[in-house]
This record gives sequence, C-alpha cells and structure tokens, in this order.
Amino acid sequence: MSEAIGIGMLGAGNVGGGVVEALQQGAERYAARVGRPLELRRALVRDASRPRPGLATEQLTTDVDDVIGDPGTQIVIELLGGEDPAREYIERALRAGRHVVTANKEVIAKYGAELLAVASRHNVRLLYEASVGGGIPIVQPLRRDLLANDVHTVTAIINGTTNFMLTAMAQDGADYEDVLAEAHRLGYAEPDPTDDVEGIDASYKLAILCGLAFHVAIAPDEVIRQGITTLTASDFTYAAELGHTIKLLATGRLSDGELVASVRPTLIGYGEPLAKVDGVLNAVQVEGDLVGRVLFEGPGAGPRPTAGAVLADVLDVARDLVVGREPLNQITYTAATVRAPDDHESRYYIRMTGANQPGVLAKVATALGEHGINIASVIQFGMEEDAPTEEFVITTYLANGGRLRTALEQIDGFDEVVVGNVLAMAS
Repeated sequence: MSEAIGIGMLGAGNVGGGVVEALQQGAERYAARVGRPLELRRALVRDASRPRPGLATEQLTTDVDDVIGDPGTQIVIELLGGEDPAREYIERALRAGRHVVTANKEVIAKYGAELLAVASRHNVRLLYEASVGGGIPIVQPLRRDLLANDVHTVTAIINGTTNFMLTAMAQDGADYEDVLAEAHRLGYAEPDPTDDVEGIDASYKLAILCGLAFHVAIAPDEVIRQGITTLTASDFTYAAELGHTIKLLATGRLSDGELVASVRPTLIGYGEPLAKVDGVLNAVQVEGDLVGRVLFEGPGAGPRPTAGAVLADVLDVARDLVVGREPLNQITYTAATVRAPDDHESRYYIRMTGANQPGVLAKVATALGEHGINIASVIQFGMEEDAPTEEFVITTYLANGGRLRTALEQIDGFDEVVVGNVLAMAS
C-alpha cells in the first residue's frame, strides 16, 4: 500500500484510549477498507511522562502545535471535551488544512455552524458523529439518508446517566438521592452530575439534532430545560397508575413555522417505543413525511461505542483522501423562530398537596378553569381519613404553558395547597 494517512489526537483519556486500542486491533481491517494504512502520529496530553497504553513516549506531547503543525498529519481527532481550549484547537486545525473529527457536543452545539463554514473555506471536513448518542449512528443518517424527508419531529433519550437513574426509580421504587449514589458507584455519573441531571448535556445534543433535522440554527440556551432532581418515587407511582413511565425526553418539533425545543422529564405511555429504552441506552426517534417514524437505539456512551463512532468518521475522511473526493461540509442553516416557554403547549401532570378538607379540589379546579386549563383526570390513593393533608395528581388536556404557569402561581398562593412537581405528558 502507499503512504500512510497520518492521524493526530487531542486528548487521550477514556475515549482516546478506546480509539488507540481500536486503531491497533483493527489496523489491517481499516487499511483494507481505506486503501492505505492509518498511522497515529502524535497525541496531546496533559502529562507526557505518564504512560498511556498503546502509545510510545515519543508520540506524547503537551504542545498542541506538535499535533496540528505536523506536516504528516491529515486528520486531527479532538477528544478534549468542554468548550475551551477545544473550540480554539478545532478551528486552528481546520485553518491549518487538517480534517477534524470530534466527539465534542458542547463545541458543536454552540459553534457548529461557524466551524463548518471555516472547514468549507479551507476545503477540509469537520465530522462529529460521536457528539450525539455515542455509538448510535444518527448524525450521518440525518445528513444523508433522511435528507429527502421533511422531518417534523425528533424525540430522544440522549443522556445515559439520567436514563439509568430514571429506570431504577421506575423499576425499584427508589428515590433520587439513592439512584444518584448508585450511578456514582457504578461510574455512570460524574463527580459533579449537574450537566446530566439538569439536562444541560441533553440540551447540547438536542441543539445539534435540531440543526441536522430541521436545517435551522438554535443555541443550546434556547432549549427549554427542566432537570430530574425534584422527581420522587411517588411521581413514578402516580405515573404507573396512569399507564406511563417517566423519561428525560429531548424533543424538537416544527410547528406552524416555529421550532419547539425542550429537554424535560416527561410521562410516556407504556405502549410507546421510547418507554422501553432503559438503563444507560440512548435512542433517537425521527418522524418524516416519507419515512414515517424510525428509531435509532443503542449505547449512548462508553469508550468503545464512542470510539467506534469516531473511527467511522476517520475512515470516511480517509477514503475521501485516497480517492481524491472533494469535501462537502456545508449545511445550509436558516434562522429559526424558537417558541418561548410560555407559548409551549402540552398535556401536563401536576402533583399537589392539599389540606384534607372539603372544597380544596374544587378551589383548585376553579382556578385552573379560570385560566383555560381543562382537567383530564384526578388521582389520589393511600390517604388516611384523618390525615391533615392529602397528596393528589391532576392531569390536563392540551394546555398553554403560560396560562398553566399563571394558574399554578395563583394556586400556590392558597393557604390550603402546595404545588409540587409539574411534568409534561407526551401526547
């Protein structure tokens, strides 16, 4: 075979280690598929004195220019994570004429359109399959296989930590703090789990999916976000009574020319495919005019699945280099009108605690009705007759988010009632 295709790495942590291992174990297979061998040349690390499995000392560097500026490197893999300095290094690599493959969801969500334009101007590629869903192939299908579709809805479970926790709460009747401790013990949760449990991680990924599916630009902070920290075992008990489970659902939808985007714990009926996505699995459901509904499901994180997605992009670029195919990066984004939180419409689950006395439910129902909120059901169980308070759940028909917020502010002001969790219900 002819000259090797040089690869540089920025970051050699868990995922980077998986990439190194896969490159070594699959060297002959990858060379046969590409038409040239792949050569890992340099890797940027924080401490070059610490041994890294599969990497020789001379391959390690603490100077980013040793990777980006290496004339024998055609492809740079960015696995640093976080916004800085990753965004700067990706842009520097693109401007230096290096193709870039990244798993960085935050950078792509915030700066993807800008960086793709840089790549296009410098005639190189920027690929990011591993930034959403780990080992699930979803970026390329949205860019290519589903391109003929008018996609109107994307619904996803795209955070393995929270899905593990919510599955345990649903199946074991455990409370939030207990399942978080278990997620820490098993290594599913970071020492600081904020990005996961507050939906920040999922909002980055949803912003990327919306750009791909709807060809619109949306910033992660425009995604309506609600975390899982207030959920209790009783919420799952009530959900089960209603024939539902609870998932942290990321939803993007085009409605009357506006983009509706949210990440929030949502009640899903047991009959829905996404209700059966349990543990650390991820899933992305896409609905289009030609294909109907399709579901992509698989491991959403972990060194090996993520390394597989990274290397799929590397092989894609390498094949282009071998055959001399010109890069095609540019995705045409249009400005999106993003629907404000108060203008969202959904069915809702509302858990409340009220004084155990006549007229409390009627007072709540009257307040909801005054704001145009139509009650679908009221459930309560396990209350002792002489208990001073009672817990109950109201579900609504399709309701305006702003009107519901105003109604609940009024109800929360009642001396007899305390408003608890308010969750969306999938239609």
